Amino acid sequence: MIRKRVLAEGLVQGVFFRDSCRRVACRHAVRGWVRNLPDGRVEAVFEGDPEGVAQLVSWARTGPTGARVDNLEVHEEPAEGFDAFTIR
Repeated sequence: MIRKRVLAEGLVQGVFFRDSCRRVACRHAVRGWVRNLPDGRVEAVFEGDPEGVAQLVSWARTGPTGARVDNLEVHEEPAEGFDAFTIR
């Protein structure tokens, strides 16, 4: 199991980024969470097998229809072992 924290910058709030992220995560058996930040970015943590997490990171580079991701920071972190994917 691996864990990646991502910070998406651009037009990422008000475009169903979090809900779409949750649905994609469930499809790939990835656990973790996603939330809006006060500065307009979206932060997410993805945990799971390397292939599933890679799929989520790739998805986050463009986000859902209507989003515009100008920059995506990706950080590797130690896994905590979440048992679901939630919107915070």
